[in-house]
Amino acid sequence: MPNPTVHNHCPAAVRGVTIWLTGLPSSGKTTLANELAARIAANGHRSQVLDGDELRTHLSPDLGFSKEDRDTNVRRIGYVAQLLAQHGVKVLVPAIAPYAATRAAVRARHAEQGTLYFEVHVAAPVEVCAGRDVKGLYAKQAAGVISNLTGVGDPYEIPVAPDLSVPTHRQSVSESVDAVHTFLVQRGVV
Repeated sequence: MPNPTVHNHCPAAVRGVTIWLTGLPSSGKTTLANELAARIAANGHRSQVLDGDELRTHLSPDLGFSKEDRDTNVRRIGYVAQLLAQHGVKVLVPAIAPYAATRAAVRARHAEQGTLYFEVHVAAPVEVCAGRDVKGLYAKQAAGVISNLTGVGDPYEIPVAPDLSVPTHRQSVSESVDAVHTFLVQRGVV
């Protein structure tokens, strides 16, 4: 049952939503989120990017990279996203969220609160992501500096039934943004 203090009877123009962009490191999640947020804002909607790396630094500096810590981090991000979305913000979350059960828990929390939630799989193979290596993580994994990189040293559970899958290795950033934006327009969110 939705929380009785939540008032989410907003017209589509002010109705919030969480768009969770999940995928491997360097798949294009943050680039896609920032471009999409700019487009959404240009169309007169409030938007916010909750970058997984930034939130880990500022919201969860107490956490490491064990499965439990990763799950806790994702749940924290999901909680913040849901609060913002419930207040009319179009929230874009570029965060790996490697485990299906934790992503499902975040989706369930949104549903319990009557808040829209869409999961977008930013799909690029690990070989392509390693070639991009935007933050140098794959190089650090190869050099033995880190051992738990998602998709290489730690598992990444590919979404089985995401709301949308965007193959960023086969299309441009603009085409990827267009795909997500069209999806949101078709659902009356933007």
